[in-house]
Amino acid sequence: MLTRVVKMTFREEAVAQFLELFEEVKDKIRSVEGCRHMELLRQKGQPNVMFTLSLWDDEEALNRYRDSELFSGTWKRTKALFADKPQAWSLERIDPPLSQNGQRYEL
Repeated sequence: MLTRVVKMTFREEAVAQFLELFEEVKDKIRSVEGCRHMELLRQKGQPNVMFTLSLWDDEEALNRYRDSELFSGTWKRTKALFADKPQAWSLERIDPPLSQNGQRYEL
């Protein structure tokens, strides 16, 4: 399993436009083969800084998505709204979290 985190800083006047775009594509991204989970997070106190957190079967699944027309079109529209260069990390889970009752979370 591969976790991908992407930090995006938007121009303040472009935040609403990005949220509309995200609403338009989120279900399409979530239904891509190999995508197990995808969510949008906002930095507390900075409404123009957002993160996507996604879980992929493996790096190949992520790369297939990154090579797709869906990604290409979405990323082109998203990049036009940035105030700063995006940052991205691909992470491997070492120790999955436990719930309060000691059960492993499954995402």
